[in-house]
Amino acid sequence: MRSISGNRFGGRTRRLMQAAAAMALLAGLAAPALAQAWPTKPVRIVVPAAPGGSADPLARLIADELGKAVGQSVVVENRPGANGNLGGTLVAKSPADGYTLLMGWTGSVVSAVTLYDAKPFHPLKDFDPVVLVGSLPNVVVVNPSLPVKSLAELTAYAKKNPGQLNFGSTGSGSSYHLSGELYKKTFGVFMVHVPYTSPGAVFTDLLGDRLQLAFPGVAAAAPFVKDDKLRPLAVMSDKRSVAMPTVPTTKELGHPSLVSETWFGLLAPKGTPADIVQRINSAMNGALNTPAFRDKIEQMGYTPLGGTPERFVTVIKDDIVKWGEVVKFSGAKVD
Repeated sequence: MRSISGNRFGGRTRRLMQAAAAMALLAGLAAPALAQAWPTKPVRIVVPAAPGGSADPLARLIADELGKAVGQSVVVENRPGANGNLGGTLVAKSPADGYTLLMGWTGSVVSAVTLYDAKPFHPLKDFDPVVLVGSLPNVVVVNPSLPVKSLAELTAYAKKNPGQLNFGSTGSGSSYHLSGELYKKTFGVFMVHVPYTSPGAVFTDLLGDRLQLAFPGVAAAAPFVKDDKLRPLAVMSDKRSVAMPTVPTTKELGHPSLVSETWFGLLAPKGTPADIVQRINSAMNGALNTPAFRDKIEQMGYTPLGGTPERFVTVIKDDIVKWGEVVKFSGAKVD
């Protein structure tokens, strides 16, 4: 015989379960609807560096193109500090709703797991890579007062004068730094790494002869090379740069492993709805297939990339291995 009270509570439990199921269904339907409505307010792209480097002007071009494609304003916000870790952490902890994106690059993303003991974030566990936009080769540049006019002469000078050359970077783990360490590893030379907090500070001391050389991206170095304020020795790539077409590549010079190209791309907080990720990916691939946009970034020295989020994931995985080995060789570590 069933008790009246048991029957009553049993019915209430069923009603609660039915209500919960209905709410779950509505929530499941609401998520795609929310994603489909995106964006209903401005989107921000966080650049984890100060203006003046390679990332900032590219981010602003991306913001313009993405804004036109999605019909909403896209703003760029500079959040420099700790070699990109402050801005990267900000985005990693932001809501995964498509309204906060990270403009990331090799040095600001990969170094988070290869260099730091206290890992600020993981590029694959804390982010959804969205799309690769372009890559930029690094270039070996020296102050004209240094008595070398080729990569071979630089290497001979460095071997003859161990520890006498200072090379500047935008921070430990940055592309400037890792490119210099790759050069040291390739040729077995000893040079002193001097970290700064911005590209502007590096170039100020390089032009002032307080540094002898650096390994910046070609876009940042191009104006100084054009004005003969810096001497370029080699582009660290397998093909010449539009920004420095007369400068030989490291591959041409017989050093195919001495390649350092910084990729730039958009990442979103982990868990961002897949259709929002796909909309951003499609918008940027559409822009990259437009001659006008391609020409703009090529003139800045970038090689247009694009592709799927899966391609971006593979690139990050490969770079974690490659640059992890360089960091291990250098002995660099940041707490």
